[in-house]
Amino acid sequence: MSKAQDIPKQYDPSTTEEKWYDYWEKNGYFHSEPDERESYTVVIPPPNVTGVLHMGHMLNNTIQDVLVRRARMLGKNTCWVPGTDHASIATEAKVVQMLRKKGITKRDLSRNEFLNHAWDWTEEHGGIILKQLRKLGASCDWQRTRFTLEDDLYEMVIDCFIELYDRGYIYRGLRMVNWDPAAQTALSDEEVIHKEVQSKLYYVKYPIKASDEFVTIATTRPETILADTAVCVNPDDERYQELIGKTVIIPIVNREVKVIADEYVDPEFGTGCLKITPAHDANDYEIGQKHGLEIIDMLNPDGTLSENAEHYIGKDRFEVRKLITHDLEKAGFLVKIDEMANKVGYSERTDVVIEPRLSLQWFLKMDELSKPALESVMNDDVQFHPSKFKNSYKHWMENIRDWCISRQLWWGHRIPAWYYGEGADDYVIAKNKEEALQKAKEKSGDKNLPESDLRQDEDVLDTWFSSWLWPMSVFDPDFIKTKEANEDLAYYYPTDVLVTAPEIIFFWVARMIISGYEFAGEKPFSHVYFTGIVRDDKRRKMSKSLGNSPDPIKLMQKYGADGTRVGMLFASPAGNDLLFDVALCEQGRNFSNKIWNAFRFLTMNMDENENYQPTTEIDPDNLADKWMMGRIQTTLAEMNKDFDNFRLNDALKKIYSLVWDDFCDWYIEVCKADQAGQNIPKENLERALGFFEILMKMLHPFMPFITEEIWQQIQDRAEDEALTISSWPEISGQTFDESVSLFNTVQSQISAIRNIQAEMNVSPKAELKIFIKPKNKSLSDELSSAEWIYRKLLTIDSITFDVDTEKPEASAASVVDGSEIYIPLEGLIDLEKERERIQKEIDRVEGFLKSVEKKLANEQFVKNAPDAVVEKERKKKSDAESNLEKLQKQLTEFEG
Repeated sequence: MSKAQDIPKQYDPSTTEEKWYDYWEKNGYFHSEPDERESYTVVIPPPNVTGVLHMGHMLNNTIQDVLVRRARMLGKNTCWVPGTDHASIATEAKVVQMLRKKGITKRDLSRNEFLNHAWDWTEEHGGIILKQLRKLGASCDWQRTRFTLEDDLYEMVIDCFIELYDRGYIYRGLRMVNWDPAAQTALSDEEVIHKEVQSKLYYVKYPIKASDEFVTIATTRPETILADTAVCVNPDDERYQELIGKTVIIPIVNREVKVIADEYVDPEFGTGCLKITPAHDANDYEIGQKHGLEIIDMLNPDGTLSENAEHYIGKDRFEVRKLITHDLEKAGFLVKIDEMANKVGYSERTDVVIEPRLSLQWFLKMDELSKPALESVMNDDVQFHPSKFKNSYKHWMENIRDWCISRQLWWGHRIPAWYYGEGADDYVIAKNKEEALQKAKEKSGDKNLPESDLRQDEDVLDTWFSSWLWPMSVFDPDFIKTKEANEDLAYYYPTDVLVTAPEIIFFWVARMIISGYEFAGEKPFSHVYFTGIVRDDKRRKMSKSLGNSPDPIKLMQKYGADGTRVGMLFASPAGNDLLFDVALCEQGRNFSNKIWNAFRFLTMNMDENENYQPTTEIDPDNLADKWMMGRIQTTLAEMNKDFDNFRLNDALKKIYSLVWDDFCDWYIEVCKADQAGQNIPKENLERALGFFEILMKMLHPFMPFITEEIWQQIQDRAEDEALTISSWPEISGQTFDESVSLFNTVQSQISAIRNIQAEMNVSPKAELKIFIKPKNKSLSDELSSAEWIYRKLLTIDSITFDVDTEKPEASAASVVDGSEIYIPLEGLIDLEKERERIQKEIDRVEGFLKSVEKKLANEQFVKNAPDAVVEKERKKKSDAESNLEKLQKQLTEFEG
């Protein structure tokens, strides 16, 4: 064990973190292979391959690491699989942006040329976040690192598509989709974020043919007037009965359309007349299909107007909104514009307003597939923590829609569809071109069909279509093809815990559960721990755009990884948003220093000529030992329960209090030598080190670096011995409830005596005469046996424990749990001066109290002043009354 002179006064994380992480990795402590032990498996929610660590990642991965490290110490074969996601939309957008800076557009390149750039980009920028996770202390099995576009994982995704297609779950159809004009791809419903924005409602006149009359419609998207093919009213709306069947003229384009009737129209919204644009609104499309309306697609993929619009061709949709508004007003068609709050869909990836667009896409039928996944969560076969998320999960699953799985991108898993003709059904699904040619020949009946006629679908699959296989694919990429689990999948699946954010409960969590039951016949994980959203002190979600998110790396550089982890977890109850304050990281750093100083103090008390062996063999006659062991046992039991219930925040607070309050502030003080300048007796020091060793184990999942550093120095260790693979403390069969209760009483009485000294301005060095009147004889005897603790922690001339004690003259008093404490003040302070001081303070407070009471007695003030001002005055009154009561009590302490 290092001696005190070798140990710095302040803990320096920079000297320990990289050292111990390299040591753990070098010794393979994080690597797992199947064996006879119980497995404990976690798969990381794969971050974007080109991403960097942000606050949400740091919270999520800290929680995973805490769970994994404790499981490892419990003796389980832990396997935490890391990896990254190819992130089709985000990565392709970055590559396109990079190429644009070089003067290259995507359309200038062939698919293979573009993919070469994408792979170059990924190799240059990918994997940064995994290196950053090491700095956080994440104990991942890095030998198992996966990437969703690896060859074998790629093949599994294609196998999945083909199997689902062959079983009739995947189909191709022309349907209304959410279109992202920036990424120029379809999105699933879950990738659309609806934001409430201030919009305009435009009222426009549509002339009725062959008359001077008109109808007025209200729309938030006047640019879509160019693609209108009907006007619709509610059949029961008496205002428009005579209008049904007549012809109206669409402004600007002068298109003649019919007025139709449909119960979908809400007579109360706008004017009760609805313009129908089947190509650019999902509901309008349904009405169009029902009434056989013409479909006019007026938008190009990039959000500019196509030739079908006839006007404003090539201009952006929002520019056209301004232009058409001006032209409508100029032509006399614009009636008015109202302001309104409106929910608008934005792309989750590019943050642009999405466009409903009719598009030929690939879809996955979800009705049947989702049923086992719903049942498993509702019956708690898959448990949500907190369980409140079951309600939103149930609602979504019961109203699930078919999943649009195709994306108009090049970076990703290419859809294995091969076209050989121009007909709607002239395609086959095959794993490769050779297989596709054979199938195409059979389907077309043309045995001489040339290979050159085959062309593969240009689209790729939704990124989530690969990550929904993640818990299986990382262990057995051949599983869907072989139908037999390899050794890894059989051992590690189902995994134990998924730690993720609630905002991807539908993107990912639900879909993984669906695929798990569909392909493996079993749940993918037993527990889902939902983290909260990291917010600032104004409750805003942390983001780069707002500039309110600290850099996690800089936080760890300043406060240490351990301090930062503690700060994050202090504010992170499961499922509730985290209101982050950097002061919490400072508190975490202070805790690191508190632990370090305790360690350093213990080493300062070591005799160089002695050999110390930490022990937890307690002295049965030592109340402090029994109390400390009792507190450890109780805290350990409570922490185990917290871990079982995924209440890591509570578990951390308990061990924090045990270390800081109980061990550092009380137990070490009690262990000190009786005389100043002497070392702690060897037997006391060995027990203190033994307790400290247990505390380091209990703290390790939360603060891996400092605990490993201290644990390694507490006693000599073998070269390959490490705290990270040591055993989690066990609860002994002994009970120490009576000792804990007695020591708690001693603590309370000592604290009360210290309070008296502070309130009465008695010097801490003054020798006290203390009289304690216990509430019964039994307690009197017990406290007498603990007299040595009072003398260790207080400066005492004499102390008596007697149930017949009478209050001495001019003494300060306190009552603790029915026991009375008296401290004579004669000779400790100038009683007369103290009386005068207290009386002056009483007079001052009484005067202040009268002025506040007078203000509050004024009815006009109470009636007219702001509530906050009145409440402030009431608080002043309450505080003054409390202070006055304390001062009057102090004054009576001097009476005989």
